[in-house]
Amino acid sequence: MPDTITYRQMDPDEAPAVSSLILGSFDEYIGPEYSPLGIKEFHKYVQPEMISARVGSDHLVVVAHTVDGLAGMIEIRQNNHVSLLFVGKRFQRQGIARKLLHNALAEARQQAPDLERVTVNSSRYGVPAYEKLGFQQTGPERIVKGIAFIPMALQYASST
Repeated sequence: MPDTITYRQMDPDEAPAVSSLILGSFDEYIGPEYSPLGIKEFHKYVQPEMISARVGSDHLVVVAHTVDGLAGMIEIRQNNHVSLLFVGKRFQRQGIARKLLHNALAEARQQAPDLERVTVNSSRYGVPAYEKLGFQQTGPERIVKGIAFIPMALQYASST
């Protein structure tokens, strides 16, 4: 029934498809709650050239692919912060976000073996999904440059 899904680091030429996936989900589920400034700031952040530039610095992007194309993506900053996590509409509620997080954090832990805590600034829409992934709210909702978010964190058990 479900398509075979592969998870791997994003190829540079995939930035336009990744951007398109993010914008489609954002515009449908998250953007309606944002101010025009917040929408503009978010759209600017996820333009293909911005995604490509971040990957060249301290960001990791992992994508989920099916035979039909891109199903989801996650971007991790500095091995400890989820910057973006989006799954295409027809692929939601199939465990793809969990597997994206697992794959990205496995990569992050190779770079930072002592990683104990991962944070995210979740949209209101994303809070239930992040809670299912083990994140807990760490503070009140904030708004920065028109972007509303709820700070959350995932705590790893100490490996010692």
